[in-house]
Amino acid sequence: MARFTLFVLVMVFLSSASYADEPALQTAAKQAYVIDYDTGAVLYEKDADTRMPTASMSKVLTMYLVFEALKNGRLKLDDELLVSEKAWKTQGSKMWVPVHEKVKVDDLIQGVIIQSGNDATIVLAEGLAGSEDAFAAAMNKKAKELGMEHSHFMNASGWPDPDHYSTPHDLAILAKHVIEDFPEYYHYYSEKEFTYNKIKQGNRNPLLYRGIGVDGIKTGHTDEAGYGLIASGTQDGRRVIAVLSGMKDQQERADESARLVQWALGSFTNISLFKEGKEIERIPVAMGAGDSVGIKVADPLMVTVPKMDQDSVSVDITYKSPLIAPVTIGQNVGQATVHIPGVKDMTVPLVTIGEVKEAGFFGKLLEKAKMIIGGKV
Repeated sequence: MARFTLFVLVMVFLSSASYADEPALQTAAKQAYVIDYDTGAVLYEKDADTRMPTASMSKVLTMYLVFEALKNGRLKLDDELLVSEKAWKTQGSKMWVPVHEKVKVDDLIQGVIIQSGNDATIVLAEGLAGSEDAFAAAMNKKAKELGMEHSHFMNASGWPDPDHYSTPHDLAILAKHVIEDFPEYYHYYSEKEFTYNKIKQGNRNPLLYRGIGVDGIKTGHTDEAGYGLIASGTQDGRRVIAVLSGMKDQQERADESARLVQWALGSFTNISLFKEGKEIERIPVAMGAGDSVGIKVADPLMVTVPKMDQDSVSVDITYKSPLIAPVTIGQNVGQATVHIPGVKDMTVPLVTIGEVKEAGFFGKLLEKAKMIIGGKV
């Protein structure tokens, strides 16, 4: 097994530990979680795995199921769903849908996302699952599939219930899936207003109006939960997701969320340690028609690093040597391990770029003779 070390000069302190434990940044939010969308690096966290009431941020999961139904053809934007008396009577924020009448799915989506209508949410839940209870069961099943291990949902809207909860970590996972899985529908979250039944309401996400690159995704508020927000935005092609909860009022929610999003977008950058397809070393091959083969990382490795901190990152390359022919393209032959002080190592597989066919009888005989003379066998 051969081994050597590359030294790559980058701007560092990569990792959830180094960012999340950064003492210089504080927030008035009771709970917070900020990640880089592409690398998954945790930039900041505060009680991110502690259960909390989700309020209307629950509606993001409701919309995930709606988008999924649209994508697989079970639902269409111009379908019309009946407004039940239960949906019509529901309290809290409303779209003001008329009882016993039908409303287009496209309108209901805007009613949920822009107006945060509890009534519209229930109409969609009943339309897809027959009842809100059945829809809540589907929400819990989907949450598990998405990796939301610390969440449980009792209704589609986030109406207060002691058994209805999530965490900032789980909600960030959910937001990432919505953006990643349904790019064709994510635009709804950036729309600033919607008029239905001659009633115009603005999007409750305050960051949409601040010109800081935020394009979604959902607010939440109850007396128990306080004021919360799932936010996502981009700058120079890089996206972050932030989840904050437990703020005292709308102004604090807007200011704290904007501050954390701007900090995450402005203070960090993403870099690639290994370019896609680039050969990083050649290793010897025995008993083959060729005497060496190039290797590369199996997948490009991108990391998130602070712009203002510079240090060295070491990369250990370990591989089998020599390889015995035949060698195929994409054969796993070792690994690259990235080391940053105080951070858990990152490991990526190394694979061959080309192939080396097995040598003929006399070629192998000569190669074996050389190995005997060289004391390698």
